[in-house]
Amino acid sequence: MKPKHDGKLFIISGPSGAGKSSLCAKLLEACPNLHLSISCTTRPPRSGEQDGREYHFLSLASFEAQKQDGAFLEWALVHGNYYGTRQSDVESLLQQKKDILLEIDWQGAAQVAAKIPTATRIFILPPSVEVLRERLTARGQDDASTIEQRVAAAQAEMNHAHEAQYQIINDDFDQALQSLIALVKS
Repeated sequence: MKPKHDGKLFIISGPSGAGKSSLCAKLLEACPNLHLSISCTTRPPRSGEQDGREYHFLSLASFEAQKQDGAFLEWALVHGNYYGTRQSDVESLLQQKKDILLEIDWQGAAQVAAKIPTATRIFILPPSVEVLRERLTARGQDDASTIEQRVAAAQAEMNHAHEAQYQIINDDFDQALQSLIALVKS
């Protein structure tokens, strides 16, 4: 895919608990010309989530049908659920010359970068595995077993941080946010 556009594509990746969602939310507030591409997922909505706002929530059958049709720019199986970015969603924004933010895992980031080599990849890292574990626990969303699974997955994901052009350690949220804003605006 070689889109003809003036918009830029930014890919934010990082393990669960690194703070990428919080950073992305604040980044979008600070950069009103940046548009979030809404991913699809087969996982059920969490409390307060709304279809079409946080994700497009799809049934497994619908996701697999779209996957078979080649509708996804990228997709991955993460923590037992499918996630993916529809190519038509990204192409539509790029054709409108809009800058786009994708918040996706490292696998998806690699798939997108292979198709759109001009994309800027940014990997968000926690300051340590222990801090990551504390953050995941403080969320109150998962039981201890799930948290340990997420920590193990995070350690494997962090091995791919070097694949991104930029890495930001989210030790101090405001500092990490300022670094992220500077990258997007540069």
